[in-house]
Amino acid sequence: MAETTPGIRFDPREGAALHAAVEGSRAALTAIRANALRSGLTALGIIIGVAAVIAVVAVMQGLSSGITRQLDDLASDMVIVRADTPQKQALLGLRNRLSYEDFAAVRDRVQGVAHITALLQAFGLGATVSHGALRTNAQILGTDRHYQDVVRVYTDRGRFISESDDSRRRRVAVLGATVVRELQLPENPIGSFVQLGGEWFRVVGVAEERGSLFGFDQDNFVIAPFSTLRALSGAQAAEDVFIYFRPESEDRLEAIQAQMRSILRKRAGLAEDDPDHFLFQTAERTKQNFAGIVRGVTLVAGAVVGISLLVGGIGIMNIMLVSVTERTREIGINKALGATPQFILIQFLVEALVLSLFGGLVGLLLGWGFAGLIGLAVPDMSGASVPLWSVGLALGFTTAIGVIFGLAPAIKAARLNPIDALRYE
Repeated sequence: MAETTPGIRFDPREGAALHAAVEGSRAALTAIRANALRSGLTALGIIIGVAAVIAVVAVMQGLSSGITRQLDDLASDMVIVRADTPQKQALLGLRNRLSYEDFAAVRDRVQGVAHITALLQAFGLGATVSHGALRTNAQILGTDRHYQDVVRVYTDRGRFISESDDSRRRRVAVLGATVVRELQLPENPIGSFVQLGGEWFRVVGVAEERGSLFGFDQDNFVIAPFSTLRALSGAQAAEDVFIYFRPESEDRLEAIQAQMRSILRKRAGLAEDDPDHFLFQTAERTKQNFAGIVRGVTLVAGAVVGISLLVGGIGIMNIMLVSVTERTREIGINKALGATPQFILIQFLVEALVLSLFGGLVGLLLGWGFAGLIGLAVPDMSGASVPLWSVGLALGFTTAIGVIFGLAPAIKAARLNPIDALRYE
C-alpha cells in the first residue's frame, strides 16, 4: 500500500480553480516524492525513448555536417557527365555508355568551358597493381594532362601525365599515396616500375595526399595516359567514358549543359520525348541528394525510436491506474475532508505530467551526452549536435504523453464515490 500524502489542507469555502490547481500540484509532487523508486521506474520508458530520439537526431546532424564539410573540400564548379541507365533497361542487361567520340564532340563544339577531360576506369585490367611480390587493389584511371586542372590533383613528387605521353601511348603512371604505401615503394619511387593487370608501367609521379571522402580513400588510384589504357582495356571498356569539366564561370553552366545535352542526344539519335541517357553530377547536386537521404533516414529512425515513447506513455498510464487503486482509501479521505473532483483530477494529471517531463529532461541530458561521446569517438561525426527543434519536439511530445496517458487514471480517481472509497480495503 502506497503512503498517504501528508500536509494537505482543504477549505470548503475555497473551491476556486486556482486553489485546486495549486493544492493538487503540491499533492502530486508529495506523492511522487513518497514513491521515488516507483516514480523513477515509471519514467524509465520515457527516458530511454527521448534519449534515443535525441541521440539519433544528433548523429544524423553530425553525419549531414560531415558530408557537407567534405563536399565543400571538392570544387563546387566541377561537373561530371556520366552515362545513366534506367532500372528497367538495366534489368534487361542493357547499359548506356558515353564514348570517347562523344567526349571529343563535346570538347570541340561546346563554348564556355575552361577545362575539360575524359576519364576511363579501366576495369579490364583487373584493378590490380603489383610491385615485386606485393599486390594491392586500386582504381586504375586513364586520362590526359587536363585532369589535374579539372579535378585539381597535383603531384607531390615527379610530374603528371603529359600530352606526349597520351599521344604516344607511353606506359607511364602517376600513383596515389596509398598505392605507394601498400606496395612499399621507395620514398622517391620515380623511375620504379609497377604492373597494372600484368602490364609494366614506369612511375613518373606521386600525387599529393588528399585523405578520405565519405570513408572512400581518395589516394588509392593509379593514373595512366587515356590512349594507353584505352588500347589495353579493349573496345568495350573504352566506350565507358566519364566527362569532367569546369565552366569559365558558374553563370554559364546552364548554357554549357544545354549545349552538351543537345550534342549528346543528337549523337545518340534520341527522339524528343526520349529521356537523356546521361546525367550531370555536380558537388551541389550531390550535397542536395545526401541532404535528402539524411532527412529521410532521420525521419524514419525518429519514427521508429518514437515508438518507445508511446510504450513509455502506456507504462505511465498503467502505473497511474495501479496507483489509483492503491490510493482509493486516501482519495476517499481527501474527498471527505472537502477535496473536489477537480482537485483529485488535477492531482493525478499533474503527477503523470511531472513523471513524463522528468523522463523527458533526463532522457534529453542522456541523449545529449551520448551524442557528445559519438562526436569524440568518430572524427567524421565531430559536427554531431542537438538542434533546438528536436529539444522542443521531445519536451512537447513528452508533455502530450503525460496529459493523454494521465487523463484516464485522473478521471477514474476524480469519479470515485467517497463512501465506496472509504470502505475500500
